[in-house]
Amino acid sequence: MGYGLFITGTGTDVGKTYVTALLAKKLKSYEFPVGYYKAALSGADSIAKSDAGYVNTVAGLGQAETTLLSYIYQNAVSPHLAAKWDNNPVELAKVTADYHVVAKAYDYVLVEGSGGIVCPLRFDSVKHLFLEDIIVALNLETLIVADAGLGTINATALTASYLKNRNLGATGVILNRYTGTAMEEDNAAMIEAVTGLAVVACVAPGDHEINIRKADLLRLFRGKSI
Repeated sequence: MGYGLFITGTGTDVGKTYVTALLAKKLKSYEFPVGYYKAALSGADSIAKSDAGYVNTVAGLGQAETTLLSYIYQNAVSPHLAAKWDNNPVELAKVTADYHVVAKAYDYVLVEGSGGIVCPLRFDSVKHLFLEDIIVALNLETLIVADAGLGTINATALTASYLKNRNLGATGVILNRYTGTAMEEDNAAMIEAVTGLAVVACVAPGDHEINIRKADLLRLFRGKSI
């Protein structure tokens, strides 16, 4: 069974998919078997044109499309609402089974969340299912992706605090859209001071590679090291 890492964002459109693709690409460059999985995705007409398809293509995974995700919805709304409209609710048993298929095939699996950490995947009269339930069921550590700009200290601290209050682990923070301004440098320092988490990498706009050492990358997966 492979090592899994859950990747969450501090909110929608912080570049979580972009960073996930770079992480997968980096793992491949170190010649590690790496796979991708996402429980539920909304706002796409096909897997190929979705976030999952993007990661598969950019990282050159060559993974079978049917194993990339469990649920896909066309409406670009929160998965719980898209699922209601499609009458196709997310089932935790299917998510768990589908993830294990990927985890058995690859040494490392990047599990991408949907939006921010408080994202409902299902909310109906039968079941309430949130991203944190996926993290617990799959026994994953969590990596936080945040925008490098104004407001990120608060957003990242709240995300880290939520995870901590739910007794969920976080292994670090990656700042996206980082250009090296004095404010962004201070943001990184303040995030580390406030959350106690390391900013393990910074990604600039248009980067095709992520600058992170092999040992640090592997350490994100439950502290595994070379």
